[in-house]
Amino acid sequence: MDKYGLIGYPLGHSFSKRFFTEKFLREGINAVYDNYEIADARMLLDVVKQNPELRGLNCTIPHKRAIMPMLDSISDEAREIGAVNVIRIRRKDDGGCTLEGFNSDYIGFKESIKPLLKPTHRNALILGTGGASQAVRVALTHMGINWTYVSRSSHPGILCYEDITPALLKQYQIIVNCSPVGMFPHIDEAPSLPYEALTENHLLFDLVYNPEETLFLKHGAEQGATTKNGLEMLHLQALASWEIWNEKV
Repeated sequence: MDKYGLIGYPLGHSFSKRFFTEKFLREGINAVYDNYEIADARMLLDVVKQNPELRGLNCTIPHKRAIMPMLDSISDEAREIGAVNVIRIRRKDDGGCTLEGFNSDYIGFKESIKPLLKPTHRNALILGTGGASQAVRVALTHMGINWTYVSRSSHPGILCYEDITPALLKQYQIIVNCSPVGMFPHIDEAPSLPYEALTENHLLFDLVYNPEETLFLKHGAEQGATTKNGLEMLHLQALASWEIWNEKV
């Protein structure tokens, strides 16, 4: 039986395990998905060695960067992002294997936002500078959209929230929230923006999906903006993992 799984630390409730377990049952796939809680990224090699049936892994915090030196190859997108969250395991006849790294955050975000884009959507604000924002940055770049980071504190080339004025929002008609602000249980919080300056020409995308409509998205919808949460992105990431693992040589 083929095996797949998730590495990270700590691993509590896992969306991936539930998603793939349900997928395997629904589609009659003879496979299992397990969580492998490893405190040190170097333990990846032990997991692969001790589980010869493993064909692929997802990787979550804090190992998305630390596993990269242990991989035999890394996709161009993952290298540009600087993080890997999908590992494809190619088994060899001699008992060895090769480990190939990819980034499904990039795929999930790009495929989720692409249907909403209009020709006027040329500039984007990326709220937050954490790991997920790097995948958003690369995806926007590859779609020909200019981007600027927004952080709580000012840095060269990065705006802070105090810099976001109504006049600035006329230039930036895409706003992507890559921060945890507004995530359950802090549902009464939202990024500090002049929401009254938003229009029907704006597009607000929130990587948060719990709650389904964050205060950030609610404020945008009230001004007529197009809004979308991160739930479809999450599902697209999982489906991208499956396609990567099962891609024929």
